[in-house]
Amino acid sequence: MNKTAVLFGGGGFIGSYLAVELLKNNLVDEVLLADMSFQEYQWPRELHKLRSEGRVATVTFDVRRKEDFTYLTVKPEIIVNLAAVHREPGHAEHEYYDTNIPGAENICEWAEQVSCSNIIFTSSIAVYGANDSANPEPKTEQTPTKPNSPYGISKLKAEEIHKAWQEKNSERKLLIVRPGVIFGAGENGNVTRMLKALKRGYFVFAGNKDTAKAGGYVKELCRSMVWMWQRQLQNNSAQELYNFTVEPTPTVGQYVTAINKVLGKPSRTINLPYGLLMFGAQVIQRLSSIVGRTAGINPARIRKLRRSNYIGAEVIQKAGYKYHYDLDSAMRDWQNERPQDWN
Repeated sequence: MNKTAVLFGGGGFIGSYLAVELLKNNLVDEVLLADMSFQEYQWPRELHKLRSEGRVATVTFDVRRKEDFTYLTVKPEIIVNLAAVHREPGHAEHEYYDTNIPGAENICEWAEQVSCSNIIFTSSIAVYGANDSANPEPKTEQTPTKPNSPYGISKLKAEEIHKAWQEKNSERKLLIVRPGVIFGAGENGNVTRMLKALKRGYFVFAGNKDTAKAGGYVKELCRSMVWMWQRQLQNNSAQELYNFTVEPTPTVGQYVTAINKVLGKPSRTINLPYGLLMFGAQVIQRLSSIVGRTAGINPARIRKLRRSNYIGAEVIQKAGYKYHYDLDSAMRDWQNERPQDWN
């Protein structure tokens, strides 16, 4: 009987790479990507090949709707919950709670119905809350959680829902990963915006050149998830939780340097005062509201750029995980995966 993985929220960035990692390691025979939409034009090349071989299927799906689960006939070997409202800023507060919490409840309920004993849940370092100083100590898995955003609060609640599912049956296994900023081909987030700016020949620091930004390459994240899951099964461990970031935690300036190395040309960088940028963002936001448009630059985004997220990945380091990519090699592999992003 074929082993199947169901990836809820798997049609986008992380899910497309995780599907490849699961299949190329022969941990499952088939992957079902269940999502509201599918960014197929952004999928890695290997996923398109695996789909053409019949090893990857898709189903349009909304984890908030219990009725959608009734149409799933597969009995999975493993469930991965990637489904979330996550962009910050970008959503009304209630949207984080309306998706991330009931989605977790519905997935865990369905896992119980189909007797699936393995769940991987992608949480977030947002559960630790914002750092309180410009030069904070790294937050490890032992740091108390103090989320101070709707996203972080909803993710922590979702963690608790998954833990409650596991604790109902000692045979169940739960792996929770708390990633930092994840980048790579198909990301379309802050690192992609940084790359686009540097391609144009300039980049503006928001007074944040030395700000720590925990995170890592999407392929490394997926490698670590598969490695940790295999280790968990071998050790017969009921629950595992780990942070994910490249080590040592890079600064914004180091991201810029790594991108410029791959571009092969220097880019002009400007370090503008934080106060000046905040003033400009507030003006742009007010003008945009007058004309009824959404501003791409706003105070919340500027605050996020300045905020450090200094995270330590103690658990996987102590477990003996060996990183395959550093910041420089990750950028080179991204260029190889999708050259058009760098041309």
